[in-house]
Amino acid sequence: MKLSTVQADAIQELGNIGAAHAATTLSQMLGSAVEMSVPAIKAIDISELGSYMGEEAAAMVAFELQGEIPHGGYIVFYISRESAIRLTNTMLGLTDMNRTMNEMDESALLEVGNIMVSAFLDATAELLGFIMLPSPPALTIDMAHAAMSSLVAQMGEEIDEVLLFSTELVCEEHKIDSDIIMMPENTTLARIVELMENMMKGI
Repeated sequence: MKLSTVQADAIQELGNIGAAHAATTLSQMLGSAVEMSVPAIKAIDISELGSYMGEEAAAMVAFELQGEIPHGGYIVFYISRESAIRLTNTMLGLTDMNRTMNEMDESALLEVGNIMVSAFLDATAELLGFIMLPSPPALTIDMAHAAMSSLVAQMGEEIDEVLLFSTELVCEEHKIDSDIIMMPENTTLARIVELMENMMKGI
């Protein structure tokens, strides 16, 4: 899927609003300043998704999209293991980057994933008036390509296109890279694109 200039601008605005919402909530939770940006967005065919994941160890918090369109697809908070440890160390007051992840890390990642995904879905509602709600989250920690391939294999909906929001979070002098991966079912994607185009035309 090649985005038009209008579509790309609308998706970038959605990402910026989502990042602002997430930064505010994370700042309140951590009790320290958090800055977040969305330096890159991509729209790719779902068959190409694996090539973007690589073979690094990673954590994924996956949600099914619910709301105006039932079974509207999936949205995933994706973060490399190294960035995940850096993030949970900040949250838990730890410093060891080589430690084994435990239940406290998993709980922290679920919480951050929920905050990030909810922020982006709130942005969709705020910008487009289109309500999508996240299901309870499912956490996977595995090699990135394997974890994503497993998720894609489980999908029953017709999903052809994927929106990738690359996010950059700065907290307590640490830079943490992650991605929000939106995999809308085809009907959901068509509705989002229609609403974005109408918004950018001023309708």
